[in-house]
Amino acid sequence: MVRFLLPLRFLMLLACLWAVFGAILMFGLAGAKLEHAAEALWLGGFGQAKEITAAVMGATDASLFAVVLIIFAYAIAFGFVIQLKSTVRERVPGWMQIENVSELKHALIEVIIVYLVVDFATDLATEDSILAWETLVKPISVGLIAATLRLMSVPQAQEHRSSASEPLPTPPLPNKDPAHHP
Repeated sequence: MVRFLLPLRFLMLLACLWAVFGAILMFGLAGAKLEHAAEALWLGGFGQAKEITAAVMGATDASLFAVVLIIFAYAIAFGFVIQLKSTVRERVPGWMQIENVSELKHALIEVIIVYLVVDFATDLATEDSILAWETLVKPISVGLIAATLRLMSVPQAQEHRSSASEPLPTPPLPNKDPAHHP
Protein backbone atom coordinates (compact mmCIF):
# COMPACT_ATOMS: atom_id res chain seq x y z
CA MET A 1 0.00 0.00 0.00
CA VAL A 2 2.79 2.42 0.94
CA ARG A 3 4.55 1.55 -2.29
CA PHE A 4 1.57 2.94 -4.23
CA LEU A 5 1.02 6.02 -2.06
CA LEU A 6 4.63 7.14 -1.75
CA PRO A 7 4.91 8.44 -5.34
CA LEU A 8 1.93 10.72 -4.65
CA ARG A 9 4.29 12.95 -2.69
CA PHE A 10 5.45 14.33 -6.03
CA LEU A 11 2.06 16.05 -6.31
CA MET A 12 3.43 18.43 -3.68
CA LEU A 13 5.83 19.69 -6.34
CA LEU A 14 2.83 21.25 -8.08
CA ALA A 15 2.18 23.30 -4.97
CA CYS A 16 5.85 24.33 -4.97
CA LEU A 17 5.65 25.46 -8.59
CA TRP A 18 2.48 27.44 -7.89
CA ALA A 19 4.15 29.07 -4.89
CA VAL A 20 7.13 30.11 -7.03
CA PHE A 21 4.75 31.48 -9.68
CA GLY A 22 2.93 33.41 -6.92
CA ALA A 23 6.27 34.76 -5.72
CA ILE A 24 7.08 36.02 -9.21
CA LEU A 25 3.70 37.77 -9.32
CA MET A 26 4.30 39.33 -5.90
CA PHE A 27 7.73 40.61 -6.96
CA GLY A 28 6.02 42.15 -10.01
CA LEU A 29 3.46 43.81 -7.74
CA ALA A 30 6.25 45.13 -5.52
CA GLY A 31 8.00 46.57 -8.56
CA ALA A 32 4.79 48.26 -9.70
CA LYS A 33 4.31 49.81 -6.25
CA LEU A 34 7.89 51.07 -6.20
CA GLU A 35 7.38 52.51 -9.68
CA HIS A 36 4.29 54.31 -8.37
CA ALA A 37 6.31 55.69 -5.44
CA ALA A 38 9.07 56.92 -7.77
CA GLU A 39 6.48 58.54 -10.05
CA ALA A 40 4.82 60.27 -7.10
CA LEU A 41 8.20 61.57 -5.93
CA TRP A 42 9.14 62.72 -9.43
CA LEU A 43 5.85 64.50 -10.16
CA GLY A 44 4.84 65.74 -6.72
CA GLY A 45 8.10 66.08 -4.86
CA PHE A 46 8.25 65.53 -1.15
CA GLY A 47 4.73 66.92 -0.74
CA GLN A 48 3.48 63.43 -1.50
CA ALA A 49 5.39 61.88 1.41
CA LYS A 50 2.41 59.92 2.74
CA GLU A 51 1.62 58.42 -0.67
CA ILE A 52 5.28 57.57 -1.28
CA THR A 53 5.62 55.97 2.16
CA ALA A 54 2.47 53.92 1.63
CA ALA A 55 3.70 52.70 -1.76
CA VAL A 56 7.13 51.74 -0.41
CA MET A 57 5.57 49.95 2.58
CA GLY A 58 3.21 48.13 0.21
CA ALA A 59 6.18 47.10 -1.95
CA THR A 60 7.97 45.84 1.16
CA ASP A 61 4.86 43.90 2.13
CA ALA A 62 4.60 42.29 -1.33
CA SER A 63 8.33 41.49 -1.45
CA LEU A 64 8.22 39.90 1.99
CA PHE A 65 5.31 37.72 0.94
CA ALA A 66 7.19 36.70 -2.23
CA VAL A 67 10.24 35.67 -0.20
CA VAL A 68 8.00 33.66 2.11
CA LEU A 69 6.49 31.82 -0.85
CA ILE A 70 9.96 30.94 -2.16
CA ILE A 71 11.12 29.71 1.24
CA PHE A 72 8.06 27.50 1.63
CA ALA A 73 8.36 26.14 -1.90
CA TYR A 74 11.98 25.22 -1.16
CA ALA A 75 11.14 23.76 2.25
CA ILE A 76 8.37 21.56 0.89
CA ALA A 77 10.30 20.44 -2.18
CA PHE A 78 13.58 19.60 -0.45
CA GLY A 79 12.18 18.75 2.95
CA PHE A 80 9.40 16.36 2.00
CA VAL A 81 9.65 15.40 -1.67
CA ILE A 82 13.28 15.33 -2.83
CA GLN A 83 16.04 14.02 -0.58
CA LEU A 84 19.27 16.03 -0.83
CA LYS A 85 22.68 14.45 -0.31
CA SER A 86 24.25 15.44 2.99
CA THR A 87 27.07 17.33 1.26
CA VAL A 88 24.57 19.47 -0.64
CA ARG A 89 22.33 19.92 2.42
CA GLU A 90 25.27 21.27 4.46
CA ARG A 91 25.64 24.19 2.02
CA VAL A 92 22.02 25.26 2.54
CA PRO A 93 21.54 27.88 5.29
CA GLY A 94 20.23 26.41 8.51
CA TRP A 95 17.09 28.56 8.54
CA MET A 96 16.02 27.03 5.21
CA GLN A 97 16.39 23.43 6.38
CA ILE A 98 13.00 22.10 7.43
CA GLU A 99 13.09 18.65 9.03
CA ASN A 100 9.41 18.08 9.81
CA VAL A 101 5.94 19.57 9.58
CA SER A 102 6.25 21.10 13.05
CA GLU A 103 9.21 23.22 11.95
CA LEU A 104 7.28 24.25 8.85
CA LYS A 105 4.34 25.33 11.02
CA HIS A 106 6.62 27.36 13.28
CA ALA A 107 8.24 29.07 10.31
CA LEU A 108 4.82 29.84 8.84
CA ILE A 109 3.58 31.37 12.09
CA GLU A 110 6.75 33.45 12.49
CA VAL A 111 6.38 34.78 8.96
CA ILE A 112 2.69 35.56 9.52
CA ILE A 113 3.67 37.63 12.55
CA VAL A 114 6.23 39.62 10.56
CA TYR A 115 3.77 40.05 7.69
CA LEU A 116 1.04 41.36 10.02
CA VAL A 117 3.45 43.81 11.66
CA VAL A 118 4.49 45.20 8.27
CA ASP A 119 0.85 45.31 7.15
CA PHE A 120 -0.11 47.19 10.32
CA ALA A 121 2.71 49.69 9.76
CA THR A 122 1.47 50.13 6.17
CA ASP A 123 -2.04 50.80 7.46
CA LEU A 124 -0.71 53.39 9.89
CA ALA A 125 1.28 55.08 7.12
CA THR A 126 -1.77 55.34 4.85
CA GLU A 127 -4.28 56.46 7.48
CA ASP A 128 -5.35 60.07 6.97
CA SER A 129 -7.61 60.63 9.94
CA ILE A 130 -7.78 59.73 13.60
CA LEU A 131 -7.46 56.00 14.10
CA ALA A 132 -10.52 54.03 15.18
CA TRP A 133 -10.52 51.37 17.86
CA GLU A 134 -10.75 48.71 15.12
CA THR A 135 -7.14 49.57 14.26
CA LEU A 136 -6.09 47.66 17.39
CA VAL A 137 -7.32 44.35 15.95
CA LYS A 138 -4.06 43.62 14.05
CA PRO A 139 -1.64 44.35 16.91
CA ILE A 140 -3.79 42.35 19.31
CA SER A 141 -3.86 39.52 16.77
CA VAL A 142 -0.08 39.67 16.47
CA GLY A 143 0.22 39.43 20.25
CA LEU A 144 -2.14 36.45 20.42
CA ILE A 145 -0.40 34.65 17.57
CA ALA A 146 3.00 35.28 19.17
CA ALA A 147 1.70 33.93 22.49
CA THR A 148 0.38 30.85 20.70
CA LEU A 149 3.75 30.33 19.03
CA ARG A 150 5.43 30.62 22.42
CA LEU A 151 3.07 28.01 23.88
CA MET A 152 3.75 25.71 20.92
CA SER A 153 7.49 26.04 21.60
CA VAL A 154 7.26 24.70 25.15
CA PRO A 155 9.26 21.46 25.27
CA GLN A 156 7.05 18.39 25.14
CA ALA A 157 9.20 16.59 27.73
CA GLN A 158 7.76 18.72 30.53
CA GLU A 159 4.23 17.52 29.73
CA HIS A 160 5.10 13.85 30.24
CA ARG A 161 6.89 13.96 33.57
CA SER A 162 6.22 10.99 35.79
CA SER A 163 6.15 12.96 39.02
CA ALA A 164 4.28 16.22 39.41
CA SER A 165 6.32 17.05 42.52
CA GLU A 166 9.59 17.32 40.59
CA PRO A 167 10.73 20.93 40.35
CA LEU A 168 11.33 22.40 36.93
CA PRO A 169 15.01 22.81 36.08
CA THR A 170 16.25 26.37 36.27
CA PRO A 171 18.83 27.64 33.82
CA PRO A 172 22.08 28.95 35.31
CA LEU A 173 22.21 32.70 35.75
CA PRO A 174 24.73 34.52 33.55
CA ASN A 175 27.73 36.03 35.32
CA LYS A 176 27.47 39.81 34.96
CA ASP A 177 30.99 40.46 36.14
CA PRO A 178 32.79 42.14 33.18
CA ALA A 179 36.17 40.90 34.43
CA HIS A 180 35.02 37.28 34.31
CA HIS A 181 35.55 35.67 30.90
CA PRO A 182 34.86 31.92 30.80
